[in-house]
Amino acid sequence: MQKLAKRLQQFRAGSPLSFRLLAYILLFSSLFTLIATGIQIYSDFRKDVSLIDERMSVIETSYASSLSRSLWALDQKLLQVQMEGILSLPDIVHLRLRIFPDSELVMGDNPRNLSTITRSFTLTHTNDEPYDLGELTITASMEEIYQNMRRKVGIILTTQFFKTFLISILIVWIFQYFVTRHLSHMAGYARQFSLDNLDKPLELERPDTEANRKDELGQVTDAMNQMRDRLQQDLERQQQDAAEIRKLSKAIEQSPSSVLICDRRWHIEFVNQKFSQLTGHKPEDVVGKHPAAVSADTLGEKENRQLWQSIQLQVQRVGVWQGEVNSVRKNGERFWEQVVVTPIKDSAGAVTHFLILGEDISIRKRYEQQLLRQANYDILTGLPNRMLALDRLKLALAHARREDSLVGVMFLDLDNFKHINDTMGHDAGDNLLIEAARRISSCLRGTSTVARLGGDEFLVILPGLTGSDSTDQVADRILQTFAPPFLVGGQEVFVTTSIGIAIYPVDSDNSGTLLQHADAAMYRAKSKGKSAWERFAPEMKEVSHDRLQMESRMHRALELKEFELYYQPIVNTASGMLVGAEALLRWNNPVMGMVMPDRFIPLAEETGLITSIGEWVLREACNAAARWEESTGVRLNIAVNVSPRQFRDPGFVDAVLTAIEASGIRPEQLELEITERLILDNTIETATILRRLDEHGTRLSVDDFGTGFSALSYLKSYPFDILKIDKSFIHDVMIEKDDAALVKAIVNMAHSLGLAVIAEGVEEESQTHFLMENGCDFAQGYFYSRPAPESEFEAWLRSNSRSQK
Repeated sequence: MQKLAKRLQQFRAGSPLSFRLLAYILLFSSLFTLIATGIQIYSDFRKDVSLIDERMSVIETSYASSLSRSLWALDQKLLQVQMEGILSLPDIVHLRLRIFPDSELVMGDNPRNLSTITRSFTLTHTNDEPYDLGELTITASMEEIYQNMRRKVGIILTTQFFKTFLISILIVWIFQYFVTRHLSHMAGYARQFSLDNLDKPLELERPDTEANRKDELGQVTDAMNQMRDRLQQDLERQQQDAAEIRKLSKAIEQSPSSVLICDRRWHIEFVNQKFSQLTGHKPEDVVGKHPAAVSADTLGEKENRQLWQSIQLQVQRVGVWQGEVNSVRKNGERFWEQVVVTPIKDSAGAVTHFLILGEDISIRKRYEQQLLRQANYDILTGLPNRMLALDRLKLALAHARREDSLVGVMFLDLDNFKHINDTMGHDAGDNLLIEAARRISSCLRGTSTVARLGGDEFLVILPGLTGSDSTDQVADRILQTFAPPFLVGGQEVFVTTSIGIAIYPVDSDNSGTLLQHADAAMYRAKSKGKSAWERFAPEMKEVSHDRLQMESRMHRALELKEFELYYQPIVNTASGMLVGAEALLRWNNPVMGMVMPDRFIPLAEETGLITSIGEWVLREACNAAARWEESTGVRLNIAVNVSPRQFRDPGFVDAVLTAIEASGIRPEQLELEITERLILDNTIETATILRRLDEHGTRLSVDDFGTGFSALSYLKSYPFDILKIDKSFIHDVMIEKDDAALVKAIVNMAHSLGLAVIAEGVEEESQTHFLMENGCDFAQGYFYSRPAPESEFEAWLRSNSRSQK
């Protein structure tokens, strides 16, 4: 018993699970033993009781007849013998015979304090009819049954307890050997488990058999080892993630853009090194502040706060804000910054921080301002260009309506300028235009405007006039200033000008009509011998005889097949490979000879013939591209100029699609060149046409960029693919630093907007190297080939393709 108690103490101290198992086994085994014993005892008890009942039934059946006969015969001796025989039976302790009507015979002792079973039956004598003689009551004692039951209970409980206890000890030992000692080993392994010893797997001290690997301990061991492997993999992944985070952190810290990270309340939590370099603020000076407090000065604090309120509102509604902000450095210096604000979200999509990226675009803004000036002002003379002049004319007319005053519009065209330009060269022509602009400007007061419309045409706007005679005086002064000779290329040349005058509101109250009337008056002045001015008169609505003849001949030009297309190649600047060609319209009239587009295109636009001519150009150009591909195997893009009036024709898009479908070329092979003037016409109609063309795959380009007026704000709005730099920028790109800087800025700006760039007017090899070095995508000009008819171009294409192969 001492050894058993010691073993139990060891179980309890070393294996609480084993001790609890032993306790539970003993408890439930004892309960089971008690219940089983109770059932067994009760079953035996019921059997003993049943034997007594059965014995009484036997007495009734065996002795009832004989007792009835003895009692009928009044044989008392026999009756006594019979009753003693019954009393001698087991468990029968008392008999009581009641003889009717009032006699009684009693034998045996009737126990008072013991449990008994009593049974009575009637003694009946049967003759002719039954006759009840008496009643016998038998009493059986249950004392012996109870003694047997107590003896059995003692024996069963004792044997069952020892058997249960020994089996429990055996089970606990088996459990401790096969289970709990391994669990203790697992617990020790788990206590020592850490990220530093992941290379040591869990191993149990038992045979490595298939059965052991499949049991619960084997499954737990395998699960813990799998957990160790996963932790090892997670640790390696965390180390990789940590390295990635460090790399990203360094990337943010060393980013060329300034980076700010704000919390959800827009308080700055982090700034990188570039931010400090850009603004002069140290991180500790701005952490915890609102971005608006960092980028504002005392003068613009209110405006800056309103700006950041709108930024926060848009970020919350749209998810991102980007734009240009005029920020302030710590030293008070202002600079332009391109800012992008976007939220940082967690895995559930909730905003946790805000990311603010900034880039100094001061240099780009200066270039853009230069480009804006070039877009609004004539590059050569510095005068306002057509668009700016039209804007000022509209303002002058609006002011005149309010003030009930007059506005004079003067249309000037230099006489014989084309002859001087052709004979003395473009440089001489440019110098002449500059001097002409200076002389015209010298005749005007401060509120007047002189603009160059293009070529040798100038426009003068005289606002706030009280009488129409004022225009006559100005026209006379201008003619007088042109009287002295011009010094061009060391030579004196005499150039005069013809002036047409229209007055608001006398001649018209519409700016477009006023210009037309002034133009008509100018042609009348030219027809009178030049160096003169003419006031508009209603009869001048009829065009001149020459213009009538040109219009008449132009009406039949398509029918007579007088129009021709010349083609000029477009090449890849980097590789020199041919990628496409531009279709250039020529009019070969038998009477007028070869007519250049600048002579008949304006008239075609004015008369509406440009629509049918433009459709013919589209068909012929697309068919030519298809023929080249079929004959040479070379697939080329074909560029076609689109006039504003043709563009606005309701059937323009259908005409483009019909030409593509009929020729069989791909939509992306056709490139439509749009002028800057058309881009600025920011109407729903323009946007719709451009979008439809883009949806069908046709490529769109901005032609002669920089020579017209500001279209920068619309380049991002319309789906353009290509930007063409005007030849006036390329001509002096190797001489003038300003031209070179502007070309670089245009290329960078176009690429930032996702546009390809084509340089026009490339005439020298050095220009190609410059364009290549500065990332210009494509080029065209006399350096590669002059415009040529289709037959000559196809021959050039064949030879060029063989050389490239």
